[in-house]
Amino acid sequence: MEGSVTLHADMHEIQTIFGEFDKNVRKIEDALSVTTLYRDGILTISGEKKAAEQAGTVFHDLLHLVKNGSPISEQAVDYAIRLAGNGENERVSDLSGDGDLICHTLSGRPVRPKTHGQKNYVKAIDENMIVFGTGPAGTGKTYLAMAKAITAFKRGDVERIILTRPAIEAGEKLGYLPGDLQSKIDPYLRPLYDALYEIMGAESFQRNVEKGLIEVAPLAYMRGRTLDRAFIVLDEAQNTTESQMKMFLTRIGFGSKAVVTGDLTQKDLGGSVQSGLETALKVVKGIEGIALVELTSVDVVRHPLVQKIVEAYEVYDRKKARSAAPVRNEKRGRDGRRDKRK
Repeated sequence: MEGSVTLHADMHEIQTIFGEFDKNVRKIEDALSVTTLYRDGILTISGEKKAAEQAGTVFHDLLHLVKNGSPISEQAVDYAIRLAGNGENERVSDLSGDGDLICHTLSGRPVRPKTHGQKNYVKAIDENMIVFGTGPAGTGKTYLAMAKAITAFKRGDVERIILTRPAIEAGEKLGYLPGDLQSKIDPYLRPLYDALYEIMGAESFQRNVEKGLIEVAPLAYMRGRTLDRAFIVLDEAQNTTESQMKMFLTRIGFGSKAVVTGDLTQKDLGGSVQSGLETALKVVKGIEGIALVELTSVDVVRHPLVQKIVEAYEVYDRKKARSAAPVRNEKRGRDGRRDKRK
């Protein structure tokens, strides 16, 4: 059944939504099989009734973002299409409120959750002492945790920031690189530096490091310490051993908050070594004050191609798991035929 939906919008709002060379509107039309026409302040969306209604929801949400001064990114368009197509009650327009703002980068760009999964993750950080954030690459696990850490530090909620990750090579041997210890471990910690520089600025970061208020170090350096009044981020936690994870979780002191991030599909531990993150998720489940948040491919906020890659690997891993599943042995009768009795 054919249908149409109309929306009122001024020319500037429509130009912002349509995007450069109309790339956004073409994406919406292709994804939902609709056509659009803008004339005299009215946007008309035509197509199959359900598709037209879904497209109307997408444009309505994007229009809401424009009115709130939020940029219309390719990720926002993709996410709005996905939510509308899945019939979700959640809307991308729900993510544009000032209440979701975490901080601004050095260049003035607002940092806020871009998906509902990210919003739940940030809320969990606000409400719990320890949060485990797991999910694929590109879901903003580390970046949002860093933004929350810097915000808490600037507000005086904590006295220092401690950022750590296990020094495990991702299939490469770096131990024979020239230089002192710091230059050897810096490659492991570079992603943490990048986020700090973008949000805090290199000079401010360096000043606070010299004062001992910000520390970026390998996980091994945490042993034997008690960390009070600190915001601690453990990144790449899938590469911790069980003893390392236990050591880390028992370092957390009074007035502290910790966020543990990791992607269990990207372990660099030896084949026989159990991931400390995998074990911890089972051990701490149900403990008050600890939240477990799992982000998915829907929450990927990098280039859309990254989301497709993540989804393709998820399909591949499911197929691999099914093919590796043991075949149930069937009992056979004396005549050699299968016994169908349960």
